[in-house]
Amino acid sequence: MRITKNLVSASLLAVLAGCSTLSNLNPFSHKDKSSEPAKLVELKASMAVRTAWKYDIGKADGNTLTPAIVGNSVVVASSDAVARVDTATGSAMWRVKSETPITAGVGTDGEVVVAGGAKGKVMAWDISGKPLWTAQATSEVLSAPAVGQGVVVVRSIDNKILGLDAKTGQQKWFVERTLPPLTLRLAPGMVVRDKDVIIAQPGGKLLSLILATGAPRWEITVGEPRGATELERVTDLGGYPALFENDVCAASYQGRVGCWDVPSGTTRWTKELSSQVGVAVDQRFVFAVDDKSAVTAFARDTGASAWKNDKLAFRSLSTPASIGRAVAVGDYEGIVHFLSREDGAFLARASTDGSAIKAMPVVANDKLIIQTQNGTVSAIAVE
Repeated sequence: MRITKNLVSASLLAVLAGCSTLSNLNPFSHKDKSSEPAKLVELKASMAVRTAWKYDIGKADGNTLTPAIVGNSVVVASSDAVARVDTATGSAMWRVKSETPITAGVGTDGEVVVAGGAKGKVMAWDISGKPLWTAQATSEVLSAPAVGQGVVVVRSIDNKILGLDAKTGQQKWFVERTLPPLTLRLAPGMVVRDKDVIIAQPGGKLLSLILATGAPRWEITVGEPRGATELERVTDLGGYPALFENDVCAASYQGRVGCWDVPSGTTRWTKELSSQVGVAVDQRFVFAVDDKSAVTAFARDTGASAWKNDKLAFRSLSTPASIGRAVAVGDYEGIVHFLSREDGAFLARASTDGSAIKAMPVVANDKLIIQTQNGTVSAIAVE
């Protein structure tokens, strides 16, 4: 289970700059055979997938670096570089070296590209790759910055949120939220919706802020902390909140999966679930991966369970992505699994470079963009 090396004590953040790992506090540190990754069985593909191109951006060094789609291109980052790549051909439109190791990214509105760096440094480039500005967050940044309405939103691991001017990097506003005693070392995502930014939070919270001022629109509880010990009460959100029309959907560790109304934060539905990654949503379904790597589809309007596939148990699956008639997930061996969105049956598989897929897959027209920990960016064409 990925919680093994991901527990962080809030009380140590100031001393250790947010980098502490408390594996010795975790009762799951020693795996047994029941949690060994499921072995893959031979699959007769019923859907055609092919790798259209590959691009080597460089290693992520353990960080979650998610690609960002900009028109007919994708912006990608490694621990020491940022590049913009043509989604049709896989050729680099530009590539720049980062002066500071990159720990979070990338965020973009199509005009500004932003990444988080070591020791809380924030770096911005324009869409042609020209450096714009640097800024300083209060501590380590693991969540990709969000950009919209001329504002760059940065969340650091101490749960402090900065609103920066997208043109200059100057601070516009500052928000601080309480950090629970123990959190998972995840990269909670942020998404811009019109004039607001929706932020996944430690402690199972989902927060909506007005981009211009940082004022709260609403705050909701996705996962309610429960249990007698602090470890049992860990209920963080991982991955990005998923938007579709007026729904925002999310899942929490040791908590719930559900959908809420974007303008008001009103609950549409919730179901018990424990997950460390984000969800995917489309017209009909919400797709979630639980902490045992079972993939479940819920009806988007009611939350009713549509199907469940548990044949990829403990393969450390990524956030799912809905593409065409499939839902795709990546695993710890760099394999992408395509399941039927209607019933969860296996449709196809595609291999990358053998290293883990931690970044959220993103969709560019008929291609699925996958980035591995070793830095291979693959465009997988789907029929």
